[in-house]
Formats: sequence, C-alpha cells, structure tokens
Amino acid sequence: MRKFLIPAVAALAVAAVEVAPTIAQDQGGSTVSTKTSVSPNKAGTKKKPQGVKLNFQSTFTTPGDVEHPIVTGGTVYITKGALYNGGKFTSCSVATLSHGGPSKCPTKSIMGSGGGTAHADQTITKPKITVVNGGAHLIHFWTVLQNPARVAASVEAKITKQTGKWAYKVTFQVPKSLQIVAGIPITLDKLNVTLGGRSYAKDWLATTSCPANHKWPYESTFTLSAGSPISYNGSVACK
Repeated sequence: MRKFLIPAVAALAVAAVEVAPTIAQDQGGSTVSTKTSVSPNKAGTKKKPQGVKLNFQSTFTTPGDVEHPIVTGGTVYITKGALYNGGKFTSCSVATLSHGGPSKCPTKSIMGSGGGTAHADQTITKPKITVVNGGAHLIHFWTVLQNPARVAASVEAKITKQTGKWAYKVTFQVPKSLQIVAGIPITLDKLNVTLGGRSYAKDWLATTSCPANHKWPYESTFTLSAGSPISYNGSVACK
C-alpha cells in the first residue's frame, strides 16, 4: 500500500496562519487530515500585527492495497488578515542551501523545524525538515531523507500578494529527488512542523485582522503525477 508523498505540505501550514481540522479526498479514497494550532490565537491589527507560532500536523491515509499518484506540487490561497514578513528578516539563498544545507545559512534565517514518518516500499524513513526564510517572496523547506538513500533538497514555497478576497497565493513544487529515491516512491504517513515564534523574528508570521464573520477562509489544491488534482477549502473561527 502506498500513500501520498507530500513533504512540501508544510508550505501550506506556513502561509495559512490558522487551519481548522480538514480532510481532503481524491477519487480513489485517499485522505489528508490536517490540524493546526496557533499561539496566540487572537488577531492583531495593521498598526500592531500579532506575531504567531504555528504548529502543523497532518496524517495521510489510503484505504486498501491501492496505488496512488505522488503529489507533485500545489497552490494555497490565504485569507486577508494574514501577514508574511519574510522581507524584514535575515534570509538564506537557494544557492547557499544547495551547497551545504541550513548549517551554511545565517542562524537567524532559521524559522522552524519538523519531521514525520514515511515509507519507502516496506522500509520506514523519517524525513526531517528545516524551515528557512528565503526573503520577501520565498520560504525554503529543506527536507532530508536517510532511507532508502540519503537525499537532501529544498521544497520552495513561492509567495505572491493578491487583491480581492485573498491576501497571498502560495505555490510549491516537490523536487523529483524527493518523490522517488533509488527508484522507490516515498509515501508520507505523518508530518509535524512548527514555524515562527522565534525571539529574533517574532512577527515573521503574523495576523492583522479577523473578518466580520469571525472566520478565516482558505483554499488549497494539490497537483498529482496522474489523475485530477485534490482540492479543499474551509474556514477557521477567529477573534
């Protein structure tokens, strides 16, 4: 049995500021359940944004002994009331990461960490993720796998400002080196990532308002190596 590989699903947590428990399902019955907590959970204002620390937990499940496509990328639209301040703080370049990983980046560019449990066929592998600030329009999710071979690569989350209903659009592509290792698809079971709340970058992720209906909406879509994309949307109560 194989489940979806989504090492980059953390990119969704980064931008979403607060996400309610959610389940997205494809046509084959695979599900993604998501739960995120934010501290503090009260919104700030435009004059005084409230920095937040975000913890993202996901579980990926496929019923039965069924092959499923790998997630190759995705898009998430983020509600107004969220604020990404990557341009204000120390950042690290793709080139630096590629030539030595997060240890070569400035210490104050590190904005979070995470891990999970995945399968390479019948072998368990535990990906480790380091969240690195990439500047005003980019977040790096440096992902390291040890089995069936050591692979390290960055999942890049590109952030663009929007007008109208949404504040940001976040897009990401999963590097092929993380999708299949030594010829074996890597299928993620669980993921847990914590971002923001660093003493040197308290408002790297922040909130500025809560809508009149006291709900933060969001929309997300995962693209697959075969078949239709998986999409879901929802909202979270705020104050």
